[in-house]
Amino acid sequence: MTEPGQREAARRRGGWFDHPALSVLLAAVWLLVRESLAPADLIFAVVMGLVVPRLAHGFLDKAFKPRALFTAVRFTFIVLWDIVISNMTVARIVLDPRSSPRPCWITVPLATHHPGAITLLATIITTTPGTVSCVVDDVRWEILVHALDCDDPQAMAAQIKQRYERPLMEIFE
Repeated sequence: MTEPGQREAARRRGGWFDHPALSVLLAAVWLLVRESLAPADLIFAVVMGLVVPRLAHGFLDKAFKPRALFTAVRFTFIVLWDIVISNMTVARIVLDPRSSPRPCWITVPLATHHPGAITLLATIITTTPGTVSCVVDDVRWEILVHALDCDDPQAMAAQIKQRYERPLMEIFE
């Protein structure tokens, strides 16, 4: 029988296929770079896909769970859709001389403390036209957002938390 300390050390060392998405990505990139499906390239792609994540295990977070991977794919489409819609909304505001935008500062309280989730949330907010994240306060766990046009700051904060923060928490935590 193994002792608890030995099990913990083995867990930290990691297994050969602890990051399957990274392994597949590395193998696919190798084959694309080589532009070849020759047996030698296939074998090297598999070896690289297994060995590199094992060597880098100490630098990597936990691998995504399949459920989180599905959430990440769905989340990507939600963000892309929001960017397209926001582009059209901002274009209408900017090009229509009759528009009177209501700029607003919004404080969004953060439920997540994961640095990757917070960074990605700030990036998504900044990338979406009409909003810019200005300050991430890691003492009060808030993000300050400037919106080009907002009539209800609480509703916009709730929408950011629902559409972006909740899926990011599923993915990262």
